Amino acid sequence: MTARPPLPPFTADTAAQKARAAEDGWNSRDPTRVALAYTEDSRWRNRAEFFSGRAAITAFLTRKWARELDYRLIKEVWAFAGNRIAVRFVYEWRDDSGSWFRSHGNENWDFDEQGLMHERHASINDVPIREADRLFRWPAPGPRPADHPGLTALGL
Repeated sequence: MTARPPLPPFTADTAAQKARAAEDGWNSRDPTRVALAYTEDSRWRNRAEFFSGRAAITAFLTRKWARELDYRLIKEVWAFAGNRIAVRFVYEWRDDSGSWFRSHGNENWDFDEQGLMHERHASINDVPIREADRLFRWPAPGPRPADHPGLTALGL
C-alpha cells in the first residue's frame, strides 16, 4: 500500500495541505485519480447516497461530473484532530441546460495511518446563481491558481 502524505496526526499546516490536495484532485475531474486517495473499502455518504469502495467512488464521480459541468471547487479546513479533518467547501457548476449553481457543503473525513481516507460524510446544498455571479473562473479542469482567493477571502 502506498502512503498518501501528509499523514495523521494532522497539524494546522498538514490538514490544510491535505484539504488542498483533495481540492486539486477533485478539480482534475478524473474519477480514477480521485478514487486513489480513498481506501479500497472507503465508506461514503454524499447527500442522500451511501456507498463504499473505490469502484463505487469512481462510478459516483463519473456520474457527478457528467451532470455537473464546468465544475470548480474550493475547500477550506474547518477543524482537525488526530486522524480527522472537517472541511467546508463551495463549488460552482452548470447543468446541461446552461443553468449555473453554487453548491455549499461540509465534509467530515477520517483517515487511516497511510493517509488514505476511509470515511467521508458530505452534506451539500445547491443555490441557483446567474452566470454573471460566478466567482470561480480559472481554466478547468485543473487546480485553482495559487493566487486565487479562498472561501473566506471571497466572503463565502
